[in-house]
Amino acid sequence: MLMKIRQPIVTVLGHVDHGKTTILDRIRRTSVQRKEAGGITQHIGATEVPIDVIEKISKPLAKMFPIKFKIPGLLFIDTPGHEAFTNLRKRGGSIADIAVLVVDVNQGFQPQTHEAIEILKTYKVPFIVAANKVDAITGWQSKEDEPITLALKRQRQDVLQDLDMKIYQIVASLAEYGFDSERYDRVTDFTKQIVIIPTSGKTGEGIPELLLYIAGLAQKYLEKRLEIDENAPGKGVILEVKEETGIGTTLTTILYDGVMRRGDRIIFGTKNGPKETRIRALLKPKPLDEIRDPRDKFRGVEEVHAAAGIKIAAPDIDDALPGSPVIVVRNEEDRKKALEKLQKELESISFDTDEIGLIVKADTLGSLEALVRILKEHGYPVKKAEIGNVSKKDVMEADVVRQKDRYLGVIIAFNVGLEPGVGEEAFRLRVPIIKENVVYRILERYEQWREEEREREKKEKLSKLILPGKFQILPGYVFRRSDPAIVGVRVLAGVIKPKYPVMREDGKPVGTIKGMQKDRKSVDEAHEGDELAVAIQGPLVGRHIFEGDILYTDVPNDHIRTLLRNRHLIPDSYVELLQEIMEVKKKRGEEGE
Repeated sequence: MLMKIRQPIVTVLGHVDHGKTTILDRIRRTSVQRKEAGGITQHIGATEVPIDVIEKISKPLAKMFPIKFKIPGLLFIDTPGHEAFTNLRKRGGSIADIAVLVVDVNQGFQPQTHEAIEILKTYKVPFIVAANKVDAITGWQSKEDEPITLALKRQRQDVLQDLDMKIYQIVASLAEYGFDSERYDRVTDFTKQIVIIPTSGKTGEGIPELLLYIAGLAQKYLEKRLEIDENAPGKGVILEVKEETGIGTTLTTILYDGVMRRGDRIIFGTKNGPKETRIRALLKPKPLDEIRDPRDKFRGVEEVHAAAGIKIAAPDIDDALPGSPVIVVRNEEDRKKALEKLQKELESISFDTDEIGLIVKADTLGSLEALVRILKEHGYPVKKAEIGNVSKKDVMEADVVRQKDRYLGVIIAFNVGLEPGVGEEAFRLRVPIIKENVVYRILERYEQWREEEREREKKEKLSKLILPGKFQILPGYVFRRSDPAIVGVRVLAGVIKPKYPVMREDGKPVGTIKGMQKDRKSVDEAHEGDELAVAIQGPLVGRHIFEGDILYTDVPNDHIRTLLRNRHLIPDSYVELLQEIMEVKKKRGEEGE
């Protein structure tokens, strides 16, 4: 058995716009600028940074941080937030060895930062915090690609104090999750404290320390985990199933153990269980500085050793499940073990579904797991969880749920499309489809939809209630004395509408508003300050009502109670007017509470 230390698999997480991509792009650009010929390769979804490049980038720090590296480099996994873990998992945890949590030092923890922390805790993955965007701190003096250790020495005292304050806000946020943390140069125990490194993906400041600490900590504390038999049958995880022009269907895969060779037999996961095929081609892109050439993007290789990002071309792999394992089998014993392992893995991804619940569709197993877990943690049951585009069958199932609980008759569509005709069918049945490609946003949007629906229903209910109104008959504006009485009025408060019952200041009912006109045009409602002609069926002007009288809408008591229970939906002035109307109604012996 030939043992070797493989390169650690590093994932990068953080809130949207906090600089994950900028940091990765900076690492790639800096690496290319300083690389030996052919020394850097970017794979689809993965970037290799060899150790000699890390040593060159961190050379100004060599005297302060003397480390003799054994690892061959770092493999950065370039996948969206949660997918870096939920898709890159193996039985019992994640294949990620170490993570970088990117936090905008000026904004601190945001919703997706909290989500990332939860993922890190769930999978027990060690991590480093990149306190990013230090260049945006007021007064910060930047210098391209400078180690943060040197950059800190050049800053004014007030700028350093500002940075410290922001760093300790991150320390406080991490403490809420039970993590002890400290700025990298003040850490006293790397086994107990999370390292926080100030960085700027934009200028490259702090990138030398970031690479140095990732490599150093991974080597020191994860060496046993990084030991592999480089000739053992390869084990990987499928990131993506993709059609490549001129190649056919390929599996974008992270190989985390052993070796894969062209012609190897592999077992992978599908919806219907494990499946076998043979590797027709192993594809790696050309060096990074040539990857942009779409005419010659990949090159075939005979074998690939872990850890690496590759594309596998093979027959009959269209139904492979992203997020599922792919295992090399070389003999019947390997085959039996792989089938058993894969079957257990697929069984472990079973979802306890509810009789009434949401319909969840996602692009990968990992996404599906993440969504179901988060939805259930927030108390939302799931009736069905499947991979693939939204179908008419999904809409029909959601409609059945909707008849029983309209708030759960919803389709959650994560990173997937709609099959033909689905949009029209959903519209016809009034089944909401919430589409998103960020987990925390999809939950946010679903909860927002629920809240909006509740508010809409309440407003709809309120629209059927008689609202409070107060108006005065204008002297000299009696157009008709009865059947109906037509008078000119000014609305003093609230609202008046046709069919509203009307009462006097002593609480005595006088009739019902039959119609209203303003500027000789019929209107459906009038508000405070409006002057208009109002027809009131019932009273006789001069006997029941008089010029100058103040009249009120006669709001029924149960309407008053409903309005006051939903006072957040009506103006404060309406609440005050309701109190006034209740006092008026008491004059005729009614309790308007």
